[in-house]
Amino acid sequence: MTYSEAIDFLFNSLPVWEQQGAGAYKPGIDRIAGFLPTLGLDAHTVPAIHVAGTNGKGSTASMLAAVLQSASKENGGGAVGLFTSPHLVDFRERIRIDCQMISEEAVIEFTELYKEEMVALGLTFFEMTTAMALWWFSREGVQIAIIEAGLGGRLDSTNIITPLVSIITNIGLEHTQYLGSTIAAIASEKAGIIKPGVPVVVGQTDLESAPVFRACAQKLGSPIIFADSNQTPQLRLDLQGDHQKKNLATVLAAVDILRAQGFRISDEALRTGLANTISLTGLRGRWEMLQQTPLVVCDTAHNAHGFKEIVSHIERTLADLRHTIPYARLFMILGFAADKDLDAIIPLLPTDAHYILTQAATSRAMPAEDLEARFKVHDFDAETVVPVAAALEKALSLASPRDLIYIGGSNFIVGDMLITYHGKEHSKEQ
Repeated sequence: MTYSEAIDFLFNSLPVWEQQGAGAYKPGIDRIAGFLPTLGLDAHTVPAIHVAGTNGKGSTASMLAAVLQSASKENGGGAVGLFTSPHLVDFRERIRIDCQMISEEAVIEFTELYKEEMVALGLTFFEMTTAMALWWFSREGVQIAIIEAGLGGRLDSTNIITPLVSIITNIGLEHTQYLGSTIAAIASEKAGIIKPGVPVVVGQTDLESAPVFRACAQKLGSPIIFADSNQTPQLRLDLQGDHQKKNLATVLAAVDILRAQGFRISDEALRTGLANTISLTGLRGRWEMLQQTPLVVCDTAHNAHGFKEIVSHIERTLADLRHTIPYARLFMILGFAADKDLDAIIPLLPTDAHYILTQAATSRAMPAEDLEARFKVHDFDAETVVPVAAALEKALSLASPRDLIYIGGSNFIVGDMLITYHGKEHSKEQ
């Protein structure tokens, strides 16, 4: 079996959320619980930190991984695993050890060994990737792994683990058809990652979600910390945006817990990790600058909760540009998955931008023509250009050297754009 054959099997023989959406949603941990013994694993095999929440999971997980990698290097310790989703360009982005993606050979080996069992058990694609990550981390003997939850919490396949620390970044209204229609209901699902006696860090305090988390933690005897209740020191981050400062507070609270548990994390390791998260973990698509003149950035914000933060950062960036060029303009290349709540997102968007609406190369994408119709209802200056590469060419043809071009709306759009810019060896598997 070649790597391409293995990837083809995994994407076409298992239900894939990124392709099918609701058709691939199979909540519960029974299937992965039944599969792990086949791998010689259990819930305690890999020491781990579990990260759930609506937004900021990937950034928070990556910051923690970078800090722990820096600390491990200082102390001559073991490697650090990182499991995140979705990938933007290459499937192997999801599973890393000290920034290095899982090898193609390991993906082939896992697929060849366990393909029949995975199909027989009815594993989803995400359950498979969770199991593959735990298998590889265990085999490579990582010191600790940071595991990012998928869609939910309580019924997410990653909830099979028993972590050293549980983290819930924040709660917003997303995937309400699966998780509940209120903040409190979604918080209840996310709180399902809290384990008896295991400390839990909540990144952002919310009047509706906080009582849910407190009640769950109290019931399970789990110490709980709300990170935003602590004063956050000024530390240099390579991840841009004020929302990353909120993630920083979460990371610092988790580091304090790990130190109390015996992890040797010096202040220098903390500073080094936070200042070099991107290079130490390979994180992509978080206010990522693709070129400077004009300024082109992409970001994976894809729901109302995320767009509140990113629009604020767009406005600050434009204000900085306009200190020297008073009429710097904003171009926004946007595309969305078909299930996104545009009624909540569109009113948050800047009214003075020129919108180039596009469509990613996935069956889950909202048709660009439908998207344009929704934008025209709100009297936005919008046009449709497909595919994503052509949308970029259009924006570049219109923009002056001091303008800002923002690209986002979905992971699919950002992934397609990264391929356009960087011509990755592996085409995006989706």
